[in-house]
Amino acid sequence: MAGPLPVGDPAPADGRLPEGIRVDPQTDFGVYLHVPFCRVRCGYCDFNTYTSGELRGARQDEYADTLLREVALSRDVLLEAGGLRPARTVFFGGGTPTLLPAGDLARMLDGVRDAFGIAEDAEVTVEANPDTVTPDVARELADAGVTRMSVGMQSAVPHVLAALDRTHTPSNVRTAVDAAREAGLDVSVDLIYGAPGESLADWEASLDAALALESDHLSAYALIIEDGTKLARQIRRGEVPAPDDDLQADMYELADARLAAAGFEWYEISNWSRGEEHRSRHNLAYWRGTDWWGFGPGAHSHVGGLRWWNVKHPAAYAQRLALGESPAAGRETPDADARALERVLLESRIREGLPIAALGDDARRAVAGLVADGLVDGAAAVRGRVVLTLQGRLLADAVVRALTA
Repeated sequence: MAGPLPVGDPAPADGRLPEGIRVDPQTDFGVYLHVPFCRVRCGYCDFNTYTSGELRGARQDEYADTLLREVALSRDVLLEAGGLRPARTVFFGGGTPTLLPAGDLARMLDGVRDAFGIAEDAEVTVEANPDTVTPDVARELADAGVTRMSVGMQSAVPHVLAALDRTHTPSNVRTAVDAAREAGLDVSVDLIYGAPGESLADWEASLDAALALESDHLSAYALIIEDGTKLARQIRRGEVPAPDDDLQADMYELADARLAAAGFEWYEISNWSRGEEHRSRHNLAYWRGTDWWGFGPGAHSHVGGLRWWNVKHPAAYAQRLALGESPAAGRETPDADARALERVLLESRIREGLPIAALGDDARRAVAGLVADGLVDGAAAVRGRVVLTLQGRLLADAVVRALTA
């Protein structure tokens, strides 16, 4: 289960934004729809998700209606704060959104469309476990306005999937991708590397299998051990080894080389696409700091510099909304120093990089040293941008420390 919520200021029951926080009509607006249900909790997962035995009063079959109450509330809040903007991206995340009937997801999307409008060229993504995607599901989602499916492949090697507590078989990934393709959807596949017992050869086999799917986009995330997870307990007890940093670096370099050879380009440290048109515009909006409203238990939102987050448990979330109250648990407005740090953290991760002009004097002077160390691209620095080299992507935390010291 996810860790504790941040500590912030109390959020009002009516959800109103503070005085001085106004909607900027020139800033893009995105929508995140959190579906917090999973059949099985994966041993590495720290997301705010719940299996059927953990719901304690919340019901999956009522979830769409509950979330739509928050959508209605958000419309009133944003109208009061200066107006509505059509959603340029919509992202169903989880959990496993496709555990809900496709019709429920379609109703949630219709609710967003009715409340804000959805831009004509919007990107609408649904995350999916391979076990839950059929041709009928994919067609129904496409008919509802979904444009993109992100399939949780994680690995093509059975013992690695077992180490991660994933329940699908490798063959189901092909079935899900084919169904999404036949429905006319863009397809992304997600991989995780560095699982206990995973060798470089295992990782190469997973890359080969992922490339054979001929997806439009691929994400590859290094396994991170989160406190409170089953995997963290297993490592603490000595039952499985902790991830090896050097091996994970080798895996990343292999992925970058294989993906580049197959026609993918990196556009964020953990993400590659077949051309700019297949990048995840929703995730880019996070890295660029635009506005979004996150609906659902534990979801986070950002509008006009204000951040807030919802209560975590689906039952508490439903109870608040049944009373006509906002599900927000707390909120904060980061100060200028915090915003500057966050900008370095996020924008340095993407291919376009961070404007050197946005840095303070000490950080600007540090750029030359980072170029000399091979962590920042020299030609990009001359053009006024901090862009990570391959080595810089492997040592991104060190780059951020140098730019924020």
